[in-house]
Amino acid sequence: MTSPGPVTGNPMQLAEERLRWLDRRQEVLARNIANADTPGYRARDLSPFAQHLRRAGDAASLARTDLRHLTGSGGSGPAARPAPAEEVSPDGNAVSLDEQAIKVADTDSAHALAMGLHKRWTGMFRTALGRNG
Repeated sequence: MTSPGPVTGNPMQLAEERLRWLDRRQEVLARNIANADTPGYRARDLSPFAQHLRRAGDAASLARTDLRHLTGSGGSGPAARPAPAEEVSPDGNAVSLDEQAIKVADTDSAHALAMGLHKRWTGMFRTALGRNG
């Protein structure tokens, strides 16, 4: 997944970037739940979306003006990082299914909101163009 660049004032692009971030977070949370019984496994999560946007904006603002300059590492999307563990089982596993379920529910509602905004924005364009179908 590559980010198209900084999101500046474009609601469609912001909604799409948010959806990419939410999809990636859902993958990370599903992996956490799948490894809930794996000894030594630590739950992971993404950095907050606002931080992801800041990093994407910073990476996109760099310009390579000379062939000897190093290329930036734009990355392939948000990276998962270890989440702080409040409770660790005797086998070293630090996945709380309750916490993961809450995060999955939050991610699902944020996904529904982003999809709703995307659909409404598209509807506004269709109305402006006279295409109400």
